[in-house]
Amino acid sequence: MEYQAVLFDLDGTLLPMDQEQFVKTYFGLLVQKVAPLGYDAKQLIDSIWKGTYAMIQNDGSCMNYDRFWEVFVSIYGEEKMKDKEVFDSFYAHEFQAAKQVCGFNPLSKKIVDACKEKGRVVLATNPIFPQVATHSRIRWAGLEPDDFEYITTYENSRFCKPNPYYYREILEQRNLDPKKCLMVGNDVQEDMITMELGMDTYLITDCLINSKNKDLHAYKKGSMEDFLQFIAS
Repeated sequence: MEYQAVLFDLDGTLLPMDQEQFVKTYFGLLVQKVAPLGYDAKQLIDSIWKGTYAMIQNDGSCMNYDRFWEVFVSIYGEEKMKDKEVFDSFYAHEFQAAKQVCGFNPLSKKIVDACKEKGRVVLATNPIFPQVATHSRIRWAGLEPDDFEYITTYENSRFCKPNPYYYREILEQRNLDPKKCLMVGNDVQEDMITMELGMDTYLITDCLINSKNKDLHAYKKGSMEDFLQFIAS
């Protein structure tokens, strides 16, 4: 089948990773960066989780960026917004050390290039990170931001996975027909929900996440190597 567009998840799909290990390393680097500003490590991590949860629950009334910083200000006060420059600097610099706990699969580049030859390619990564952090993770995977016609970040998105409206926003923004699109991801709950919109799906099993132990028989699935053969057929 020819697709109008292929939508890819990033973490655990194009960029192999153990999510728990990545988050632990990421938070450790962040705490180390901002501790000199007077942030308590536990409170900071709790605050980031609260901001993340608020983005996941976003009802579309504002960008995820605004939702996150709204929570941050509610905890620390408006005056702490002056530290946002330090957080931005973290993602541009110290955050890069988190690459060491991620894997690398040379097939990611081959797969994206193969899909680009056949149609349009979108990076549908959960938009809970700023653009600078997302672009970094794209490069860790051996790709470039320009490999995708559109990339979701917390600056340009009003919803998050697994909310179907996250995907609807992409489809509407890019003028895509869901019945002619393929979603490729490793998370059963967050990525395969696109079936509800009429999209075709492919579940990548290399770093499979199936938090609710769903039956996987309904999904086309396989390794990255299997998917490369699938898309080439």
